Amino acid sequence: MSSHQSPVPGSERTSLPGAREVEPAHPDERVDVTVVLRRATGADGTASAGATSARSARERTYLTRDQLETEQGASAEDIAKVETFAREHGLSVRETSRARRSVLLSGTIRAMNEAFGVTLMRFDHPGGSYRGRTGPVHVPDELAPIVQAVLGLDDRPQSTPKFRIHPTAPQEGMTPHVSAATSFTPPQLARLYDFPAGLDGSGQCIAVIELEGGSRDVDLKKYFDQLGISLPKVSSIGVDGAGNNPVGTPESADGEVMLDIEVAASVAPRAEIVVYYAPNTDRGFLDAITTAVHDKVHKPTVISISWGAPESEWTPQAMHAFDQSFEDAAALGVTVCCASGDNGSSDMAQNQDGKAHVDFPASSPFALGCGGTHLSATAAAITDEVAWNDGPNGGAGGGGVSDVFALPAWQAHAHVPPSANPGGHVGRGVPDVSGDASPESGYVIRVDGTQAVFGGTSAVAPLWAGLIALLNQHFGHPVGYLNPLIYNLTPGANGFRDITNGGNGVYKACPGWDACTGLGSPDGARLMNVL
Repeated sequence: MSSHQSPVPGSERTSLPGAREVEPAHPDERVDVTVVLRRATGADGTASAGATSARSARERTYLTRDQLETEQGASAEDIAKVETFAREHGLSVRETSRARRSVLLSGTIRAMNEAFGVTLMRFDHPGGSYRGRTGPVHVPDELAPIVQAVLGLDDRPQSTPKFRIHPTAPQEGMTPHVSAATSFTPPQLARLYDFPAGLDGSGQCIAVIELEGGSRDVDLKKYFDQLGISLPKVSSIGVDGAGNNPVGTPESADGEVMLDIEVAASVAPRAEIVVYYAPNTDRGFLDAITTAVHDKVHKPTVISISWGAPESEWTPQAMHAFDQSFEDAAALGVTVCCASGDNGSSDMAQNQDGKAHVDFPASSPFALGCGGTHLSATAAAITDEVAWNDGPNGGAGGGGVSDVFALPAWQAHAHVPPSANPGGHVGRGVPDVSGDASPESGYVIRVDGTQAVFGGTSAVAPLWAGLIALLNQHFGHPVGYLNPLIYNLTPGANGFRDITNGGNGVYKACPGWDACTGLGSPDGARLMNVL
């Protein structure tokens, strides 16, 4: 191949705020990277028409995973060109996947620097240290049309979990929390939101993406015993060397893992829960998602993601790769539920620029962005529900207008406002749906031997994932990519509880769609009927 190199579009990196360059990364350190390839030449790159255009869930048609691999996967020729490039630069090919459009390469820092035209350094920053780079990644000119992203050279932490623990003493038992908070078990919330009765998720598989932490069987057994629910089937798949590794404290990523599993599984107790563990890097995150989307063994029909970061903290190459993986999910009939964030309209961007930001991957047009509410209820019914905003230290639901993704056609009549940022950019509105997220009206969860009350939009993504598993069971057919369907439903009879009070910072709740709670929280049985 030619020695001349071209930058990979959107691969530019800057150092983390407050980071200090320490020294060059050791030349003999080994690194694994994922090279993301274009779709096969001639593939139009759009989700199948039957997956997006039908007006009802029953009318939709989807590709099989084999069909998607054949029609829109990477070509064997493109993979072979990357393999040749790897051999020429002393890199080994660890894995290739036409379906995931990826080639996993391994080699030394010295070889990676030379192959991709980068200089990998060690950086210290307030949160720790990482191996990183500045500027773009390069590939030979012959590979420039083929390679869409190179992920893994930089191993900085990419995402944070979207949960909050109520600051009260833990307790035993599953009764509502006796404190300043009123809390609920997930089945109680399912009843309050009128999730359809007589369904348990049988025949469905819910994929859960986790970037750190782990679960303990003893906690799961005790939790479901207390709920009077048979222990659901929960299994783990390790990606990029990660696995189920509990930290041992509820405040750690264990809290995220257990929140996700316990909420989804107690709403849909007969669904299979498969947890895909990966390192907390952009490479690990993408590889976990593509592994789940294209899993021909477990065949998930819904994916729950409770990790993310402001759009401004991602490279465009990574966002494009994620978005295309969600587009693949849409073509397969897989719904992707993503938490919209817990820090209001600012999303706590590291650059502290004073602007509004939305969280990614929730801002992908192929994701179902899940926002937050504060719920008040008696044992029998909801008495009030407002946009979640517990103040600067208590958290608020993420939402706003994307700086990256254009306004989708299905949101054209949702009255998405211009961005609150200077210039009033018009873009994809976030979130799409919502649910109880305030720790003050949170979820009773068990983690690392402790019972506590959790909130955050991290709880809303698995709540919606559980509901979608029930809908899939009812229809005997995946509802799939929900966004085009739910935005075309008749207002007032659309299966949502419209949230009209409260705000998340610069955006306010209002009748219809809003940038705090989307279309609203679920009225499950009605949503099933109108779909």
